Parts: sequence; C-alpha cells; structure tokens
Amino acid sequence: MKVVQVLPAMESGGVEQGTLEIAEALTAAGHESIVVSKGGRLVDRLERAGSRHRTWDIGRKHPATVLAARRFRRWLADERPAILHARSRLPAWVCWLAWRAMPENARPRFVTTVHGLYSVSRYSAIMVRGERVIAVSDTARRYVQANYPRIDMAKVDRIYRGVDRQRFHRGLLPGADWLATWRRDFPASEGRDLVVLPGRLTRLKGHTDFIDVMEQLHNTHPNALGVVVGGVDPRHRAYADEIRRRGRDIVFTGQRSDLPEIMAIAEAVVSLSQKPESFGRTVLEALSLGTPVVGYEHGGVGEILTHVYAAGRVPVGDTGAVARRLGGILDDPATATRAILDHDFDVARMCAQTIDLYGELVRGKSNEAATGRCRS
Repeated sequence: MKVVQVLPAMESGGVEQGTLEIAEALTAAGHESIVVSKGGRLVDRLERAGSRHRTWDIGRKHPATVLAARRFRRWLADERPAILHARSRLPAWVCWLAWRAMPENARPRFVTTVHGLYSVSRYSAIMVRGERVIAVSDTARRYVQANYPRIDMAKVDRIYRGVDRQRFHRGLLPGADWLATWRRDFPASEGRDLVVLPGRLTRLKGHTDFIDVMEQLHNTHPNALGVVVGGVDPRHRAYADEIRRRGRDIVFTGQRSDLPEIMAIAEAVVSLSQKPESFGRTVLEALSLGTPVVGYEHGGVGEILTHVYAAGRVPVGDTGAVARRLGGILDDPATATRAILDHDFDVARMCAQTIDLYGELVRGKSNEAATGRCRS
C-alpha cells in the first residue's frame, strides 16, 4: 500500500509522534509511506526510516490554505495513494475537499483520527467524516458518540496510542555523560527529589496548579524540586514569563528530546491538565519507565491511570490531594513504582491495528475484522 498521512507539522507532540510511528511501521512492513506537513525536527528521522516527506504548509490557519485543495487533488491524482489519513482539522478539510472532487474510482480510502476533544462545531466535525475514524481512547470515542450522534459508530475504531517500550523501559539508567551534562545545566537538581511536569507552557497544562502543589509539598518535603519540561508557545510568552516568575522552587528546562532520561531519574511525574485530554502519552511513558504518576482523574489520563496505576488518580483541581499523594510516594517510593502496563498500550499493537484497518479499507472488507479493536 501507499499511505499518505497529513498533519500541520512534524515538530513535536503526540500527533507527530503517532504519525512517525505509523510511518516507520509501514516502511518496515514493505509499504510506501508519505507524510505531508510544513516540516519540523522530526522530518530527518522520518526520512531516515524510509518515508518521503512532502513539505506543504497545509495547517496554516488562513483562508488561502483551503484554496490549496485543488492543487492537493492534482497531487493525489499523480501519487495515487491507497490511503489518505488526515490527523488534524484544517489539513482534514483540505484533504476532504480534494478527495470529494476526485472521481470515485480514483479516490484513495479516507481515514481520520480523533486525537483531541475538540470544540464541537461544523469545523471540528470534519474529523468524523473519514470512511473510517480512529479514536485514540475510549474517552475520544465517547466524545464522538456524544457530540456527533448522526455518525455511524460502527465505523469508529478505538485504537489506543502506544508506548515504545524499547525507549521507555523499566530500569532505564541514563549514562554518565548524560548525568554530568544534566547536573551542569541544572545544578539545582543535584541530590533533590524531582517531580516532573511534562508539557508546553500553556494554561491548559496546569502549571499554576503545579506551583501550588510544589509549595504545599515543600512544606513537608523540602528536598522536593519541580521540573517543567516543555517549550514556550510563541502565542503564550506572557503566560510563560508569569509562570517562571512565580515558580520559585521549579526548574524550567525548555523543549527537550531526552524526556525518557528525565522521567527515569524523577521520583514522580504529574499530569494536571485543566481540561480532559483524549489521551495522555507522557503518563503512559512514565509508567512504562516505572516512575509513578499522580494525575487528575478525567479524560484519557484518568482512563490510563484506571487501567495501569489507579493509586495515582486524584480529583480534578485538588492540589492538596496531589501534594499528599506525592508526599506518600517520596516517603515510600518502593511501593509506588510497580505499575504493570496493559498490553493494549503497546506501540507495536497500535501500529498493527492501524495497518490492518488500512488493509481492510483497501480490500473493501467490512469493518468487523477480529483485530481486537474496540467499537462498543
């Protein structure tokens, strides 16, 4: 099969990581993989694994972007892919407009993935217009069912995102060179009990709650140090500056590519998103490393913790409960790190189920293949 995946950029984040993982699985299985985006730091890895990248700023929020549908249709006609997979709303509109204008016998099969709990609108409804729709969790599938009741739920497959257990494995020990560089760059972390919040500096990630949590935790566990791992969104620089000023006992690392090592040396990871998320990749990755997680029990994060580490769930917004749970972990870390991952959250399983779905569409089979995907 020739498969085209379309998204705004290949920079960082869960959508980009999932795109990369599927692309690598496709090429490893002998299929042809093309990714369309405006580019980014993950393109080099994508191409080294055998995929082609077509640079196209198809996610720019500008009226002219939608006008690219005609040019995109001509490109599809030349490439003749078997599958067109849209992973974000504006690119999905361009894909759908181009796809709809093609002769039916010349169209690729059209797939969309609901990666987020988007605002409910006609604009967001494009993500459920695929001939098959992938929901990244039961949370995301329930969102589709509740907000788009006219959609045939038989075409909506829940395929969990997965964790790369070769990269995020229990017992990961960062090398001496990495540790020396970390201590040099962040000397305040030396000998401290690290509590890590992964996430870009935006309000939704709960940094203000994290500041509150660390202030409470520091009263009982003065050796604790907060670590925020994530870059600054250019649209939210004022917020980022405010958080840095207020976070007196918190280290801000900026965007990093060594999150596995950082979470491996941490005593705990927290997830404090203010709104429910469709999934919670960093939660899953931390648990795979054996690092306990404390997170708000809503959305995909609550779903993962229920499956894997129920002791880490706390009520949304209860920073006191978060601080107390973290205190318990710091007091007795050995009892907190024995989470066992459910097989459903394996990246190889995610890739196999997705490629099976592609194959079913190409072969024209019904969507009742026994691949273990959830439709209920």
